[in-house]
Amino acid sequence: MSEYCQICVNTNQREVFITMESGIIQAFYGTGKGKTSAAVGQALRELQHGQRITMIQFLKGKVADEFQVLDRLEPDVQIFRFDKSDVNYCDLSDSEKEEEKANILNGFNFSKKVLETGESDVIILDELLGLIDLGILTEDDVEDLLRIQGDYHKLIITGTKLPEQIRAYVDEVSEIL
Repeated sequence: MSEYCQICVNTNQREVFITMESGIIQAFYGTGKGKTSAAVGQALRELQHGQRITMIQFLKGKVADEFQVLDRLEPDVQIFRFDKSDVNYCDLSDSEKEEEKANILNGFNFSKKVLETGESDVIILDELLGLIDLGILTEDDVEDLLRIQGDYHKLIITGTKLPEQIRAYVDEVSEIL
């Protein structure tokens, strides 16, 4: 057991043994700014304890400059974006939306593989909830993803709305207003 887990065990033994088996799911949602920053902050905290981080960003465009500094932390921190367009998804033509939707679904399928393989300890699925809002994914799609019993320590999801069906799987909820 790592030093980090030992510290957790000493502070709240029963809860840790329950949550370490399948991992903690945390959600940052709401209309306020800072959801991604909060998720990254959580990940950096875990990085201090030797955890490997994977962040998969949706709906951020092919280049999201705000966290380029994290590229310096590779291989411990890996960031993936599957969007190919620089234009906001809602502003795309119908044919462009179909193309971008295919790219986003590739990212979603990649997310499942990351969860299943256990190659990362902390996984951030940034704007995953936004994919439900836009009709790219259904609540059932996201629920299936959250049911994956991978070998991860923490899964963090972000977005504007947190549907009740999804909330049922989340251990820690933070609403950003």
